[in-house]
Amino acid sequence: MKKQIAKLLLAASIGLLPVVMHAQDNVLRCKAPDFLRKGDKVALISPAYILPLSSVEATAGILRKWGFEPVIGPNVGKCISIRYAGTREERLSDILWALDDPEIKAVICNRGGYGTFQLIDGLPLKKFSANPKWIVGFSDITTLLDMEACAGVMSIHGTMSIDISAAKGQDKTSTLLRDMLSGRMPRYILPPHPKNRYGTATGTLVGGNLSTFAPMTCCEADATAHDGIILFIEEVDEAMHYIDRYFNMLKHSGALSRCRGVVLGRFKDCEDEFNYGSVENMLLQYLKPYGIPVLCGFPAGHGKVNLPLAIGAPVTLEVGAGGSSLRFDIEGAEQFDYAVSGN
Repeated sequence: MKKQIAKLLLAASIGLLPVVMHAQDNVLRCKAPDFLRKGDKVALISPAYILPLSSVEATAGILRKWGFEPVIGPNVGKCISIRYAGTREERLSDILWALDDPEIKAVICNRGGYGTFQLIDGLPLKKFSANPKWIVGFSDITTLLDMEACAGVMSIHGTMSIDISAAKGQDKTSTLLRDMLSGRMPRYILPPHPKNRYGTATGTLVGGNLSTFAPMTCCEADATAHDGIILFIEEVDEAMHYIDRYFNMLKHSGALSRCRGVVLGRFKDCEDEFNYGSVENMLLQYLKPYGIPVLCGFPAGHGKVNLPLAIGAPVTLEVGAGGSSLRFDIEGAEQFDYAVSGN
């Protein structure tokens, strides 16, 4: 046996085989950036579609009320394009500016849409880990959250300028984000859901918008390539056959076999041309053979309520007949119970 191991290590050393010592080596472990303190700088950038400068400035005013110092990306508001918030180079430049500045402690994206995937070849993973900071966003911004997790840094799947300014920062979606940035992590307690699959699991939370992170399975920055993950999924304006295709991408990449549990968020305005009755019904058919806990109807994604989630964080998921909970096990964070009303 020792001779066989020696041969394998020799082959690996000359490039014939990868070195894989044991399954634990493939577990995704992420560091929490420093939590924000009064006066810390928070960058506002637009990696995808444009948001009027007035909305960005309104969010900046809210951040000041929260005690932070907002700094708006150099190219925000300069766009002459109908949709994109700037050229590829301008949008990439603002991301790099925010990542490289050690005084910036968090980055809140202004809105999603599309365009962030165009930037990944200009974003080395080491950029995310050199000066760890919280990146906040969802939808198309899932690309950045996925990359940051693969760089070993946690991020927040949460509300952006477009919604913070609309709600004047006073809705629970916004104030929970403020709490998480400041080091207060909610333990979400949810009522029973008829489609839940019971069980308890621990792992690293990854995922976000399905049509955004499924294509990442072909890239270096693929958080679902790691073992022991808790997978979060949400979607908007996608027909059921597209969702089916993206989910099969995860299945065939091996991502589902690496899951210890699944959290299904909001699926808004998704056409049910196959008469499943719901996206959950279709996905539960795929997940049944894995025998893992599935939490359905978590209020995150494209909806009025978009509860923030710490991507890359170790979490404990408990799904039972009497209700469910999702807890972020982040060292140094203060935890508090948050009861989710209605499901």
